[in-house]
Amino acid sequence: MIFIVDLLLMLIDLTYSILTAIVQTFLRPRLKCIDGELCLITGAGGALGRLFALEFAKEGARLVLWDCDAAANEQTAKLARETGAEVHAYTVDLSKRQSIYETAGRVRAEVGDISILVNNAGVVAGRRLLDCPDELLERTLLVNCHALFWMTKAFLPQMKAKNHGHIVTIASALGLFSTACVEDYCASKFGAVGFHESLTHELLAEDLDGIKTTLVCPYIVDTGMFAGCEIRKELKNLIPPLQPLYTVQQSMKAILAEQQMICIPRLMYIPSFMKQNVLLPWEANVATYRFMGGDKCMLPFIKNVEMKTSNGHIKSS
Repeated sequence: MIFIVDLLLMLIDLTYSILTAIVQTFLRPRLKCIDGELCLITGAGGALGRLFALEFAKEGARLVLWDCDAAANEQTAKLARETGAEVHAYTVDLSKRQSIYETAGRVRAEVGDISILVNNAGVVAGRRLLDCPDELLERTLLVNCHALFWMTKAFLPQMKAKNHGHIVTIASALGLFSTACVEDYCASKFGAVGFHESLTHELLAEDLDGIKTTLVCPYIVDTGMFAGCEIRKELKNLIPPLQPLYTVQQSMKAILAEQQMICIPRLMYIPSFMKQNVLLPWEANVATYRFMGGDKCMLPFIKNVEMKTSNGHIKSS
């Protein structure tokens, strides 16, 4: 009897969720006020991080900016302060767990408890797997995936104590479906998506409805991180690289609407849905993938990296 009741309640919740999603597609959702909230953004010295900082500043948030590049981070801080925002900048190496924990302690002592955490930082090695030094592969996983664990462990306890907060994970469409020659990046972003989803389920299971989560999965953003990457030329106008400002503005709408997930552009939901739900056999997915040029889209990017540097990473969005 209990099973039947739970099944009926599940079906009601399922129907309600689907109808709500349909309505929200056509109606502008109500956006929450974050004036005075303390927002931490990682990778704040990069293109997307800087734009996120400025957008959160416009909404009245107080900012804590983290980046391993002190000069770039301070430039972001300067621009945000010019809007009238309160800004605190910290130099942090997200590939080092101890650096995260020590800086998090400083933030709590010097500024206060974080209520909005935007995990934006990311890197990619830009090398073929067999040509890539192990330390570059490890750094991609450490920054893009492992750091999410340490950041969350550092700041979630205070959110739980107040049942108030918002955790944002800037992942990638390549965390939902993969492409060739960027195994490190795809693995790290698949990990980021899995981490975020599991964390969301945990918060729901603990009835911590005051802590929101938003997963952002954009297509390639024109920040220079994947410079040279391109799909089949006949399809480039249909799916061009995203402009950074558009990407951030769409992400902000989702965050302020407390939307749990957003793919940018919406077209990215289609390949994700097809793959996750196994609507097509593997061979059919591969045929579609090759038709679009997905099997070779990263080769020009890798060539660019090889020409530019012999030892470095491409800075994150």
